[in-house]
Amino acid sequence: MNQLVRNFKKYRYLLGELVRKNIKLRYRRSYLGILWTLIEPLLTMIVLTIVFEEMLGRTGNDPNIPFPVYVLTGRLLYSAFSGSTNAAMRSIRSNSGMIKKVYVPKYMYPLSGIISNFVIFLISLIVLVAVIFFFVFMGSYKAPVTWELLLILLPLLNLFLLSVGVGLILSTLCVFFRDIEYLWSVILMLVMYCSAIFYYASEIDNKTTLMLLKANPVFGVIDNFRRCLFGQGVDYKLMLFSFGISFVVLLIGLLIFYRKQDDFILNI
Repeated sequence: MNQLVRNFKKYRYLLGELVRKNIKLRYRRSYLGILWTLIEPLLTMIVLTIVFEEMLGRTGNDPNIPFPVYVLTGRLLYSAFSGSTNAAMRSIRSNSGMIKKVYVPKYMYPLSGIISNFVIFLISLIVLVAVIFFFVFMGSYKAPVTWELLLILLPLLNLFLLSVGVGLILSTLCVFFRDIEYLWSVILMLVMYCSAIFYYASEIDNKTTLMLLKANPVFGVIDNFRRCLFGQGVDYKLMLFSFGISFVVLLIGLLIFYRKQDDFILNI
């Protein structure tokens, strides 16, 4: 463990450079550049609101919470998870040239991909704040200001740990099994529909379906993030379960990555 900490301190500046490189490459040759971090979730929110609220008549059980705000919170957190895990999954293969020439702790590559996506996610939260202020200004929403807003950092930490664990597993598997990219895209679709992004979990009457929904750690993250934001009271049992899953996945990811990293150079 001490060796791991010393190694991380030694290469922390390289990690920062890799994060900056990933962000620059993401918006290379784009006229609006980093502004898409703000524009894209806003446009997605508008589309989802039109489809699910205007066309399908979704209003929810709490009329005090604007549907666009509800949708945007779920969409932002899910996108952070999907973007981070996808970036980590491709990180070893996309940096194969550097891996073959220079020694760098290999976990730096998936970790930099995850951190760069989280930086973009944190910037995109500006959109969420702006949308909330818009509805407050319009008088259709009274944003609760409670001490539970401070707890909003816990779901974000939970999401980061989960993304790192899943990212390490995917980055290892993708070196040996290229088809994992296509399989993961299907799994992500399942995760999205089981995360209550554009529907309300409180509307589900079937206990089995609700249990399956709560078994999804991403749902636990999104649900508690919303609870902190909307002042509805944290579901501590769900939070502990989500953290437990995240820690288990992280340990598995570290174990698999550590055991297989020496074989990466033979397969990339």
